Amino acid sequence: MSDAVDVTDKTGRDADEADIRVGRRVRALRIARNLSLADLAAKAGISIGALSQIERGMTSLRVRVIWPLAAALDVEPSALIVADEAEENDLYCVRAGKRRPLPVQSEGIAKDLLSPPGAVLTGMLVTVEPGGGTEGYAHSGHEFGLVTEGEIELTVDSTRYLLKTGDSFAFKSTLLHAFRNTRAERCSIVWVNTQKVKENRDGE
Repeated sequence: MSDAVDVTDKTGRDADEADIRVGRRVRALRIARNLSLADLAAKAGISIGALSQIERGMTSLRVRVIWPLAAALDVEPSALIVADEAEENDLYCVRAGKRRPLPVQSEGIAKDLLSPPGAVLTGMLVTVEPGGGTEGYAHSGHEFGLVTEGEIELTVDSTRYLLKTGDSFAFKSTLLHAFRNTRAERCSIVWVNTQKVKENRDGE
């Protein structure tokens, strides 16, 4: 595999600080996904040497390598670009004012992504308005939740639970499950799921 057209070689001079931060982000994402250098290089279509130089900040990413590298890491290309130290910190943290809203399919539900780009688990803040909820469904994975405000009616495998503020739950996602806010007040839940964001539905 040739990577001469994919990266700008900086061999022979000090690495640029921005490239170092990008390299750290790529490495952290790779490790979080349990990929070796060889695994990620093969998936992205670049050589192991080129990937190693990227992670060490010795080469700058070009457009033609950003897209396949992001796809191989299962993130948006923008997740690989770091403008400053504050943004670099967001690899492991999500600031309260920078939560990303996620699309939902049911009325009365809103969710914000709490987990950063490098996270294996998907953490969300799920808000359920009075009357809002989902129909029963099942999928792969596991999930955990903590009710932080209000009350929610959770049904798992035909068993119904009324959960109040401070109550928590966990179950295997292959069990048929649904939830609904039957009260007059809004309900908020910190919800953690092993599925990726693009696979999530409504509350999960």
